[in-house]
Amino acid sequence: MTEAAGGEPALAEDRSWGRWFGRPGRSLTRRLIWLASAWIVLALVLTGWALTSQYQESALRRLGNVLSATIDEVVVATNAGPDGIVVAEIKDAATLRPLSGEYWAVAERAPGGRLRVLARSPSLAGSDLTVPGELPARLDAAFGQIISYNATGPRGEPLRVAASMKQLPGRTEPVVFMAGIDRANIDADTRQFATFTWIALLILGLGLVIAVFLQVQIGLRPLFSLRNEISDVRKGKAARIARSYPLEIQPLAEQVNRLLDQNQETVERQRTHVGNLAHALKTPLSVMLAEAGSQKGALPDMVRRQTEVMKAQVDHHLRRARAAARAQLLGDRTPIAEVLDELAVMLERVFEEKGVEIDWRAPDELGFRGERQDLQEILGNLMENACKWAKRRVRVTAGATGLGQMVVVVEDDGPGLPAGQREAALERGARMDETTPGSGLGLSIVVELTRAYGGRITLADSDLGGLKVLLELPTAEA
Repeated sequence: MTEAAGGEPALAEDRSWGRWFGRPGRSLTRRLIWLASAWIVLALVLTGWALTSQYQESALRRLGNVLSATIDEVVVATNAGPDGIVVAEIKDAATLRPLSGEYWAVAERAPGGRLRVLARSPSLAGSDLTVPGELPARLDAAFGQIISYNATGPRGEPLRVAASMKQLPGRTEPVVFMAGIDRANIDADTRQFATFTWIALLILGLGLVIAVFLQVQIGLRPLFSLRNEISDVRKGKAARIARSYPLEIQPLAEQVNRLLDQNQETVERQRTHVGNLAHALKTPLSVMLAEAGSQKGALPDMVRRQTEVMKAQVDHHLRRARAAARAQLLGDRTPIAEVLDELAVMLERVFEEKGVEIDWRAPDELGFRGERQDLQEILGNLMENACKWAKRRVRVTAGATGLGQMVVVVEDDGPGLPAGQREAALERGARMDETTPGSGLGLSIVVELTRAYGGRITLADSDLGGLKVLLELPTAEA
């Protein structure tokens, strides 16, 4: 963006260009087609106008040659004598037949700037050729030259008239010679030519627009393919862009692959750092727990409790950091049905004495856009919590909602959770019942992992009588 002299952004030109050629967010295909179509329409309109105008000028020029020949014939047959102007007989059958459409007349200037007819062809049948008021002045200015104009004939037919002012021998005042011819046939031919031309140009224009559309679609097909491949990578259906593209697009595909490689390398580096940190922290904490456990007293008990809290906190934050790193990866896809089946079998064995039954349902093609370990952590905590509070029944359903999202619902027939305590239950370390074992971090871990993947978790009442957990996660297409 450039700036004007006063420091204001010079956006007027950009806005005008954007108005005509589309904004950056609009379709490139539509922009190219509209630009080409506008140019085609403009070029064809100008071509049609030029062709019809040229044809009409050519036809009028042919009429002008005929009229000029008639004037020359009348000039040769005209003599100036003592008794006035005398025109010898002109043996043109058309000018001898009344109202034939071909006429001539000889006139002179009269007072007041008008023309007075001295002789006329028999075809005029006593009528006169139409004379515009400015014709005498134009004839004076173009003495000896032919001036053409359109007029109306004795029968109301359209005429093309030519007039010229000349000097006859033996006469001091100039004489005006006029000739007219019916131009109805010429006008009809011009209209017919114009109709044929515009129809032909319309067909040509439609053909060119269709050709432009096909050309743009075919020409931009590699871009569409690249877009689809990038979408597959984002949805977890592919890990890299594998196809080869034209020279103009191949560098873009290579840059995208390099970006994916760099992202993978960054995530792996983060994982390594997290693992190193976990090893560095867990070893001293384990030593402290061992030392505190080997001694008795208030101080060792306090050290042991605080060390266990520290260890739980370290596990929580390390798990959160690993999840955030994995969430940045593209191309991972985990089937929901497989994970639910594994967790259901395991938890039914764990809670076998309680007799908990887990009823789960999920489409085989439904997949989570993320790593399997994270999905196991999320669903495992929710399902274990439901089994822990359930009387006998736990129900898990999963399905896609569209827009790249899916919903997993975990329900139980336990005592449930009051609405006022649900928000607090999602906080880190919160425990609704101190008599149940655990650190209180399980549900918080679910919340952190879910948010790391851009999802959301909601608590509600279940129709089974207990708590219902609604989990929104990104889905990966099959």
